[in-house]
Amino acid sequence: MSEAPEVTREPVMTPVRAVIGLCLVAPFVAMLWVGSYAKTDPTFIGIPFFYWYQMLWVLLSTALTMTAYQLWQRDQRARASRKEGASR
Repeated sequence: MSEAPEVTREPVMTPVRAVIGLCLVAPFVAMLWVGSYAKTDPTFIGIPFFYWYQMLWVLLSTALTMTAYQLWQRDQRARASRKEGASR
């Protein structure tokens, strides 16, 4: 009777993946919590808070999505290299 090689599985949820999730969820929470920005003051160069807050989140969402994507790519490369190293 032959012994099957021991299979070790990596955890699905890692700290990096938690950060990725936070980066992707933060803009939704910020935009869905309307009570936090449904006001006119303070104004910024004459633009009411309601509008510039949303425009600021457009930029922040872009930065957070790029960060999440880069972290995901790094995580996938690390998993692939560990998998390749384990199969040798």
